Amino acid sequence: MTDYPLGAVVQGSLSQGLEVRLHSDVSVEQMRVGKFLVVQGVRSRFFCLLTDVSLGTANPRILANPPSFQDTFMRDVLAGSATYGNVELAPMLMLIPTEEEDNNASQSDDTSLGSFQAQTNAEIELLPVKTIPTHFSQVYEASERDFRMVFGWEDDPTRRNFAIGKPLDMDVPICIDLDRFVERSNGVFGKSGTGKSFLTRLLISGIIRKQAAVNLMFDMHSEYGWEAMKEGKEVSTVKGLRQLFPGQVEIYTLDPESTKRRGVSDAQELYLSYDQIDIEDIRLVGHELGISEASLDNANILEAEYGKSWIMQLLNMTNEDIKLFCQEKQGHAGSIMSLQRKLMRLDNLKYLRTACPHNYINQVLESLDAGKHVVIEFGSQSNMLSYMLATNMITRRIHGSYVKKAERFLQTKSPSDRPRQLVITIEEAHRFLDSKIVHQTIFGTIAREMRKYFVTLLIVDQRPSGIDNEVMSQVGTRITCLLNDEKDIDAIFTGVSGGQNLRSVLAKLDSKQQALILGHAVPMPVVIRTRAYDQQFYAEIGETDWSQLPDEEVFAAAETARAELGF
Repeated sequence: MTDYPLGAVVQGSLSQGLEVRLHSDVSVEQMRVGKFLVVQGVRSRFFCLLTDVSLGTANPRILANPPSFQDTFMRDVLAGSATYGNVELAPMLMLIPTEEEDNNASQSDDTSLGSFQAQTNAEIELLPVKTIPTHFSQVYEASERDFRMVFGWEDDPTRRNFAIGKPLDMDVPICIDLDRFVERSNGVFGKSGTGKSFLTRLLISGIIRKQAAVNLMFDMHSEYGWEAMKEGKEVSTVKGLRQLFPGQVEIYTLDPESTKRRGVSDAQELYLSYDQIDIEDIRLVGHELGISEASLDNANILEAEYGKSWIMQLLNMTNEDIKLFCQEKQGHAGSIMSLQRKLMRLDNLKYLRTACPHNYINQVLESLDAGKHVVIEFGSQSNMLSYMLATNMITRRIHGSYVKKAERFLQTKSPSDRPRQLVITIEEAHRFLDSKIVHQTIFGTIAREMRKYFVTLLIVDQRPSGIDNEVMSQVGTRITCLLNDEKDIDAIFTGVSGGQNLRSVLAKLDSKQQALILGHAVPMPVVIRTRAYDQQFYAEIGETDWSQLPDEEVFAAAETARAELGF
């Protein structure tokens, strides 16, 4: 941290932010969008985000006749007075000290928020910004103590904090509060190739390590379970969650052959049956199958007549059977025949069976109830029809089970009846949460209502503009990598106060390992270099793999444990 001011506030407003003129000895090239700065007001201190950088002149004649690039003397004479640098700041948090803290701070040269006497996050109160500092308030670089004061630290015993990355220009961890993170639905956004899957693995690893919730992951491209390809010129892989947490993560597969070919030997098979498919599931994939609303209306007639076996009954009907059925039940023969042809495509899905003697979805629920984290792999069955159908079928039953558990807990108030907090991870989320179908799908219900039933979503998507605005407004924490499309950028800031100030920050992100985090799990928006997913991370986050340790280390660890237990 620098102990000298970088500039002074010259004008601004609460809605538009602050304009700061840099001092003559501070180069504008030191200022980067996304940088954190502290403004020392007369009474309060403000934690701010740098949103824009510009150049200014005291006299427009200078621009009409600029000095030669070789005339360094004249450029030095003009710098700081006739020419200067400006930065724009968005105040995010403010701290009003007590009288005792204020007296102590006034006797110190330390300008950081951390100079106050409080030692933990619980002892201070960072307030939303309701005012702005006075003219010519001095601006300083944020220190490590400031970051720890605002974002906490990973080893804080009072919170489940997880370090997700570091500021762009400092080596200090930025933590998110996992308890606040899992209690609402969240999103990881960014265009293709920006590292959304790696970021999602980081987040889920933190949730598992800190035991903040239990996870159900629909792994469309088989990237979360066992291992995944690492991006780059060299062909290499990174560990999946099963390798990091062998005793806590279970893998289920809808394509056992594909899973075995990738070297995963202990994955459990998962099959679904036709009688588990509801009309809601067909409606969700109606676009993929080309099914019209008229056909869906006739599907209701079939379901009313045949119950859960309506699809198998339909697929076994002849044209004469269909015509006879329509005469008796007032259906439309053409629509039902069209529905029959479209549903025949389901025969291509490897995981669908005419009947399943074993209820695999109940097996998944039992794993979740036991505190196991479940990854469901799709293998070669990763086309959108297959992914959307299976994901919706399984999630709908998870929803039903959790509603019953939550209602029982509300009745008994017994801690033993409290359901485990569940986070469901889905990819290509705009396919499930499009405004045309979101009110008819289980994912729309979860995004809007399921917080009270202890279920939330972690949505991973490259097209946030395709997600219904009402759902986006309910997304608690948004972790956003680089986006280029203006509609997608607008969607990220749906329902976010002061979002316009952050648009330039998002637009200036690098295409790799950088993200903007804002929302419920962090005190203020922050730009980070994401934490590396490498050997060091494995050592810090994962379980100990005793099979890979020398015998003497295993024995030493066992003796230490026995001593701690008093044996």
